[in-house]
Amino acid sequence: MFYQCKKCNRIWNYPIKKCPYCFEGLIKMESKKMKVIGVSKVNIPTIQHPHFPYYALVLEDENKNKWAHKSMKEMNINEEMVFSPSLDKETVAVWRVKYDISEAIERVVNLLNGLSLKEGLKVLILPTLVSPNHAYFRDNTSPEFLDAVLGFLVKKKLNVKIGGQSFDDIPVEASAQRSGLLDVCLKYKIMPLDLSKSNFIKQNKMEISEEAVNADLILNLPILKIGRAAASENLLKLLSKTNYLGLTYMDSEEAIITEANRTLIDKVIVIAEANVVQRQDKLTKFLGLILAGRNNLNLDRIFDEIVMNKNPYFKNISIENIPLVGRELKEIQQNAEIL
Repeated sequence: MFYQCKKCNRIWNYPIKKCPYCFEGLIKMESKKMKVIGVSKVNIPTIQHPHFPYYALVLEDENKNKWAHKSMKEMNINEEMVFSPSLDKETVAVWRVKYDISEAIERVVNLLNGLSLKEGLKVLILPTLVSPNHAYFRDNTSPEFLDAVLGFLVKKKLNVKIGGQSFDDIPVEASAQRSGLLDVCLKYKIMPLDLSKSNFIKQNKMEISEEAVNADLILNLPILKIGRAAASENLLKLLSKTNYLGLTYMDSEEAIITEANRTLIDKVIVIAEANVVQRQDKLTKFLGLILAGRNNLNLDRIFDEIVMNKNPYFKNISIENIPLVGRELKEIQQNAEIL
């Protein structure tokens, strides 16, 4: 994505509010066609690029804008770079965040073939909201990520609600306020819902919030965490607290997560934040990624592989059986436990 001044036509490859020369607003210039104009082969590994050889490409779009792109595949000069979307429910889309989170979100949505976001669609957004900590701890979905998602959905003219609930003694309102997510909701004039106060409808063994049952689409917005099945765990916040605690006495956490994913997969889309993530020692790590898909288990499995987790949560899911679009695994893989 590039950004052009409406008055002087100067172009930037990062978003700024106004042109510093004309003080005019900028318009987005989306790159629709990309061709290779330069290729360099890299034979030396680094911490962030452990797999080699790889290729540092220079791409050019139809507007003559140029940028660098990492690829595991060798390409020829003037060869077109194409990122094909997928309709497969098992697909996980991955894209790098360069400067603009909203651009990466649009990319992963397009890679999932647009998700059929029709005007007036009733959408329930479920951010990660687990503790009353400031955003830099990365315990909860970050305010900038929620802001970017809401900005994208508002343009689509969707009917949006935001919900969450607490499974411990800390009120969900406290977490929403301290994390900065409440301010983002109020910016868009959306009053968040405490799902624990909603009615719950029984489906199989699960009691699911009526807000989720009545929604056309549930948008799961987890912030991913190393060593956790964060996307799948977040989906459990659609269950009643008593139902969830009751299920934990009868089944394992993995079995409950798998059943919840199976029950809700037809109406859930997960767009996961992996720009700055929390490691197992609670320190944060920059990855610069956005992931999206319909199957929460597949997304968590792909994330474990990206950060080279030696003990993945869903060991029984084979990486080879998960279609991946956007970026190849080896292009983005790194050992996230190394600073």
